[in-house]
Amino acid sequence: MDTSPRSEQKNHLLDTIRNYHERTALMEPSPEQWHQWMDEVHAYTESFIQKTDTGNAYQQRITDPLHHTPWSFHLEDEGTLLSEVLRELEQDVDQPGINPASGGHLGYIPGGGVLPAALGDLLAAVTNRYAGIAFANPGAVALEHFLIDWMATLFDMPSTTGGNLTSGGSIANLIAITTARDARQVRPSDYERLVIYGSARMHHCLHKALRIAGLGYSLLREVDLDERQRIRPDHLRDLITTDRAEGRIPFMIIGSAGTTDTGSIDPLDDLADIAAREQLWFHIDAAYGGFFYMVPELRPALSGIHRADSLVIDPHKGLFLPYGTGAVLVRDIQQLFASQYYQANYMQDANQANLGWSPADLSPELTKHFRGLRMYLALKLFGTRVFSDALAEKAALCQYFHLAVQDLGFAVGPTPQLSVTHFRWAPPGQDHNRINQRIMERIHADGRVFLSSTTIDGQVWIRLAVLSFRTKLRHIEATLDLLREIVEDLPENE
Repeated sequence: MDTSPRSEQKNHLLDTIRNYHERTALMEPSPEQWHQWMDEVHAYTESFIQKTDTGNAYQQRITDPLHHTPWSFHLEDEGTLLSEVLRELEQDVDQPGINPASGGHLGYIPGGGVLPAALGDLLAAVTNRYAGIAFANPGAVALEHFLIDWMATLFDMPSTTGGNLTSGGSIANLIAITTARDARQVRPSDYERLVIYGSARMHHCLHKALRIAGLGYSLLREVDLDERQRIRPDHLRDLITTDRAEGRIPFMIIGSAGTTDTGSIDPLDDLADIAAREQLWFHIDAAYGGFFYMVPELRPALSGIHRADSLVIDPHKGLFLPYGTGAVLVRDIQQLFASQYYQANYMQDANQANLGWSPADLSPELTKHFRGLRMYLALKLFGTRVFSDALAEKAALCQYFHLAVQDLGFAVGPTPQLSVTHFRWAPPGQDHNRINQRIMERIHADGRVFLSSTTIDGQVWIRLAVLSFRTKLRHIEATLDLLREIVEDLPENE
């Protein structure tokens, strides 16, 4: 019998391993346990979906005077029954705040949540495919490339286009901006003379992306807007001419295809013409509005989208997928690769496999969830036509509301180009900002539908954004009924 110190150490480790083996076996539930959990989750989700039709779109969370919320979250050494966790989930997560799954969510641009995407996430999580490197899972990576190519074809972009499925528009815009910076060989010494041109209505994540990319030191010119809140090409041309004459470096034009505030679409073809003539990078943020290109009647409003050097779209908006599904397309995949690629010694086996582009070569992410499966499964099970039909429906609902709310006496902004509109109560001789804030308070306190507000040129406006796949005519009518109740109850001198 071997009694050497090494042998004794090995035997001690074997005893320890056997002990841990018994204790960690809990992490592989039995088929019976798994079926029970699935049944409980199925019952919960079915109940949740049924309540989306009758429950509130918004529920305020009551807090105590010290702003402590009565959350019940806690952990214990031993496991808890799933039924108890689901009760906690219902009370503390699914009841308070905004319900993006509700057809009454008409405030911020909602994420979707079509059910096939949940099945895709379940399969992706159980199989745990690693979608960052082709060597690790060539099929998962090939599926993402297929979806990128499908989107590039959808937007009439060239075959040289490449891209990445991201967590959302924020990271997608960051990838696009860093790619533009690197493709144009911008140096730190250039930053203070560099000029980016955009709209005062462009999404705030673009400001954040510019700062993270080091371009917060550069000049961001807000181009004048027309009466529809769109960039004025004539003013853009004047700004570029002046900046060049004064020794600055015009670098990038940022166009919006559906601003968050007003849903406006900048004149993309005109901006593309200017970018081409002046040799500027042309970036389009179409996170909200891009997929409306699938609707033939709305395609002319998005004319020029195919001319972008980089384009951001969010499948979790226009394709009604769950939050966490964005996309960036770059006209020249070589430029994207040169900006994002990095090599590590421990990845040498993967690099030598020579399997083509990997998502990790085209974004900051190395660890990457197989998010392509949620998108592919939804498109496969439903087909693409229902998505274009749903987008057309949302645009029509918004147009209907825009007309009907005027019958209630509300002032409105321009005719919506997509599915966002804004309106306000503006009786003569009253504090319009205060009265519209009061209306918003009443809407939120009621909770049946959720709307949001914004401030445009110092004036408070109420926004209606129709993009939940569950939003139907009855939700629009309910919103109009609520607004009618509120304004009838307003004092004459608010």
